[in-house]
Amino acid sequence: MTTQSSIVLIVHAPELLGDDGRTLAAVQGLERAFPGIRMEWKISEEGKPIALPQRAAWLAEAAARGKFPMLCNGDESYPVTIAGLQRPPRLSPGGQPRFEVYTQLPLDAAGIAAAAGVLEGVAEGASSFWGHATPHDVAAELSQQTIDPVRKPGSPPRGLPALKFPDRIRSPEIPGFLGWLNYWSPATARILGFPDPSRDAELLSRSRQTAKGGWVVRLTEAPLDLDNPVHLEALMRAYERFPEVGGRSTP
Repeated sequence: MTTQSSIVLIVHAPELLGDDGRTLAAVQGLERAFPGIRMEWKISEEGKPIALPQRAAWLAEAAARGKFPMLCNGDESYPVTIAGLQRPPRLSPGGQPRFEVYTQLPLDAAGIAAAAGVLEGVAEGASSFWGHATPHDVAAELSQQTIDPVRKPGSPPRGLPALKFPDRIRSPEIPGFLGWLNYWSPATARILGFPDPSRDAELLSRSRQTAKGGWVVRLTEAPLDLDNPVHLEALMRAYERFPEVGGRSTP
């Protein structure tokens, strides 16, 4: 259900080991941040919404099996979705299994206004290390930054830095890349050295600390547009400021 006119939001969290309440907390975080949206439908094999009167129990049963199946808002003309996926150790930073939560928001005035709050709510509900929210077409192009001489040779787009595959990054707290909106847990912020008042004045003007001590860092006021030279330069500066992102530096 993801389209080019959507905001893609992905957060990276510790492995889901049974029902620890994180799946429901992530869903509720989305709902608190997006007025009028209720995630109370599952999706049939035909792609149609099916009402879930016992959503909490349904999520708990799925989480007990290590699953976070897709939920939606029940409106096929205005889709909002959330789901989770487990990643095995061999594909994960530091060889530690991880849990990723994927959310789709409309790329319209309401979705843009809600995105930062949704990112915070989903990320902290899932106890995430880091995450991002980025327009779909931009996120697709940024994925081309991740390269490897054997697995995925090539050059990153637009002169952006080359990033390592997740399994080549030493710690799950290190972000794999930068997006339009970035969530950094307290542990991630410490690794990145953020905030540094002497170096981060511009970023701090567009950032806020969360109730749990994490940060939501906005690279540009409007959704990231790589065809906008000002936006591309902001992204470049952020990569220069945070060389740890994408596994580009070693301790």
